Amino acid sequence: MSSRLYHLPLTLLALVPFVSGHGYVAQVAIDGKDYYGNVPNANPVPSIVRQIDDVSPVKGAANPYLNCGQDAQLASLVANANPGSQMQFWWKGGDGSNWPHNIGPIMTYMAQCVSMTCDQYNSTNAEWFKIEETGLQPGDMVWYQQNIMNGGPSNVTLPPTLAPGQYLVRHEIIALHLANEMGGAEFYPSCTQVNIQGDQSDVAPASAEVTFPGGYSDTDPGIYDPTIFDTPVQYTFPGPPVVSFAASGSDTSSPTSSGFSSTSAGAPTASPTASSSGSGSGGQCRLGVGQATFALQPRRPRSVSRVMRRWWESMVGSS
Repeated sequence: MSSRLYHLPLTLLALVPFVSGHGYVAQVAIDGKDYYGNVPNANPVPSIVRQIDDVSPVKGAANPYLNCGQDAQLASLVANANPGSQMQFWWKGGDGSNWPHNIGPIMTYMAQCVSMTCDQYNSTNAEWFKIEETGLQPGDMVWYQQNIMNGGPSNVTLPPTLAPGQYLVRHEIIALHLANEMGGAEFYPSCTQVNIQGDQSDVAPASAEVTFPGGYSDTDPGIYDPTIFDTPVQYTFPGPPVVSFAASGSDTSSPTSSGFSSTSAGAPTASPTASSSGSGSGGQCRLGVGQATFALQPRRPRSVSRVMRRWWESMVGSS
């Protein structure tokens, strides 16, 4: 039996969850201008991305860190953006490798920094409205999060008619590889500080705004999902619908190549190539067609522990 342990199939090893992967937003670009985030819990440098202190996921929909991430601190910079600006978010694993997860939605919210600049704004009571949500690629088998795992960015178009002012952009990945168990969902929110210029006039109605925590429940079908590994996937986004004036303007990417290259200083350099797909507006996930194509993944088992147990029993039984 012991000799067989050294021949554990790679496909089975791939089912074992990442223990220390996790991650954070390492870089943001606005209309092609790059801004770098800080490594969690490192000595900070000036940035527009609020620094978190831990790459581990936020767990539980009532967790106060659901707002901007693990003990997120005010960032010292605010970047100018225009109505309709293109933002790109590059996620990295905690060890500097690619983002480690590929199951679950990507969503983006905004909240105005009321009565002060965003570098001074405490977001505890911020009112967030959703500007995009991205789930499954055509065929409902592969998540767009897989593209981030492949090293590409997530693209977001800021609403073209949003009223000017300073805003937090809350870009969030929810990893659902453990979501078939209550409380298993992993939340990865990140907040970026921007100043929207122009003379537009649209503002989100109160009915479209939520707080974090408060915007989600652990029992929401898009957060607790016993059928998450059934294919084709039937998925319902949590949170409010995409605000009406953003629904036609959001543009979430399906990148086709890695967005990072290393420099001598260790800072990532963007080289994005992306095609675009439509954004949903709540309800079940049915997104527009992206140009990138990816191999469809086989149906995954409902429980990694169940697979391991059956494999172990078969090894013991045949020894």
